[in-house]
Amino acid sequence: MENTKDIKVVKNKKIADIHANSFWKAALREFKKDKIAAVSVIFIVLILLGVFIGAAFIPRSAFSNVDLMDTNLAPFTSGHILGTDDGGRDEFLLMVVAARNSLSISIPVTVAVMAVGIFLGLMSAYFGGFFDWIWMRITDYLSIIPTLMILLTILTIVNNYSIWTLVWVISIFSWIAPMRFFRALTFAEREKDYVKASKLSGSSPFSIMWKQIFPNLSSQFYAQSALAFAGNIGLETGISYLGYGLPYTTPSLGTLVNKATDPDVMTQSPWMWVPAAILILLLSVSLIFIGQTLRRVADQRQSLA
Repeated sequence: MENTKDIKVVKNKKIADIHANSFWKAALREFKKDKIAAVSVIFIVLILLGVFIGAAFIPRSAFSNVDLMDTNLAPFTSGHILGTDDGGRDEFLLMVVAARNSLSISIPVTVAVMAVGIFLGLMSAYFGGFFDWIWMRITDYLSIIPTLMILLTILTIVNNYSIWTLVWVISIFSWIAPMRFFRALTFAEREKDYVKASKLSGSSPFSIMWKQIFPNLSSQFYAQSALAFAGNIGLETGISYLGYGLPYTTPSLGTLVNKATDPDVMTQSPWMWVPAAILILLLSVSLIFIGQTLRRVADQRQSLA
């Protein structure tokens, strides 16, 4: 009996591995066809490596100390590639650290909301009944409240918050869309023959959900993760732009763009905010192209299935 169980576990693992490998092979073929998506992948990888590795070598004094002798310098003046701000701080170094801080919030938020979303989506749809009814009523309630206003209110109340505080506050209200998406997919999967056969063979619900249903949804998971990452970058920078994100002493892309609220800076010193705005745009657009390509692969595999 135990040997049969071990064989079943190994078989399920092999099926999941084959599914994952075939997905990435199909994704690689699709990226080779779509040159824009391929360039987007390269751009995202370079930005992530450059930002996180580069920021590790930048001392805090480089973007926190004020130098009144070098204020408002134009780009390529006195060795400053992107010029300096009104405090004499190097804009290029500021943008590297700001991008690191923004991504340090957006990446954990994406991981958290996607993990919670697919977990609750699978559980709610698979078990159904009262369990599903409870979670749908919770998501219905959270969907009708003004999420951004609630976030800003919470961030106003919380004192001395950090990057991780922002991660948890944003994550509280961002799991609803992934949960609904994977719930709908799981409803379709649970009626298929392989799930019914697994139930008849005595497989546990968790084994069916995570070893059989989830591998069939993994392609959609990757696609949704890329798109959610783009959305979380926009959400974090938007909150920071409004002045409710990280403290002013901890730069983010949103706080750099916020400098454009000063009419003099917006018109006379565009180097203080335009590079950050362009980086936000490029990051978001690149992730959207990647997400759309992964979604095409997922849709093709689902239609074949």
